[in-house]
Amino acid sequence: MSFKFEAAYDKQITRKDLQQLFFRTIPYEHSWNYERMGNVGFTWALMPILRKLYPDETEFRAAMKRHMELYNVTPYIATLPISIAAAMEEANAADESFDTSAISNVKLALMGPLSGIGDAFFWGTLRILATGIGTSLALQGSILGPILFLLVFNVPHYVIRYLLTFVGYRFGSDMIAKIQESGLMDTIVKMTSIMGAMVIGAMTMEMIAVDIPVAIGVGEDVTTVAELLNGIFPGFVTLMMFGIVYYMLKKKMNPLLIMLIILLASIVCAYFGILGVVG
Repeated sequence: MSFKFEAAYDKQITRKDLQQLFFRTIPYEHSWNYERMGNVGFTWALMPILRKLYPDETEFRAAMKRHMELYNVTPYIATLPISIAAAMEEANAADESFDTSAISNVKLALMGPLSGIGDAFFWGTLRILATGIGTSLALQGSILGPILFLLVFNVPHYVIRYLLTFVGYRFGSDMIAKIQESGLMDTIVKMTSIMGAMVIGAMTMEMIAVDIPVAIGVGEDVTTVAELLNGIFPGFVTLMMFGIVYYMLKKKMNPLLIMLIILLASIVCAYFGILGVVG
């Protein structure tokens, strides 16, 4: 396996660095949080490489801060975007004119498509296959049931996770070199920033559900405020909620305080019938 990737290590990042990155991605989900999801796991996995690339403390802190933004991806393929980010950080460390916004934009653009593929394969296919094999044996009283469940799921998982570490770095290195040679960096930055905004917008619509069941009208013409607003502008209620949270973040409010305000406001509004359960 090693000879296939050996040619990629002609800069600062070595094969050993990527192997360390692989091991550090294993607890990726252990620090998952509702504020920025997998950002801590992403940054922690990348931290030794960032320390190597940026011996200057100011540059190192800037790189760490750059990766503390919101990020979420299927944990079993997290090595792919992290190693791509490592390759882009390596290019940034070697080129003072490198646009660092490209790093965040590429990460965000990959987040949605990779998660869709990862969730479908690991959660929707491999987990069900492993459960079927393990359960059938466990129902017969065999100790092989749980053992095979863990093996069927985790052996492919760790093999894929390991290989994607090197594939991601190689892809990132080759992609950056070709982009810089062609002079398309500005176009790529714009395209990935648009894709990133689309991903965040889709996540907002998927994860935020708000219902305002206050009735308007009488008889057969009765409707709710949420239906009226969404009829005028589909997704308007979700957009309104997003705007309120965005405004509070712009005011430098603590995200934990914002979540507490939303929780208390939801309880009070639900009690008085202003908010309802989305069915």
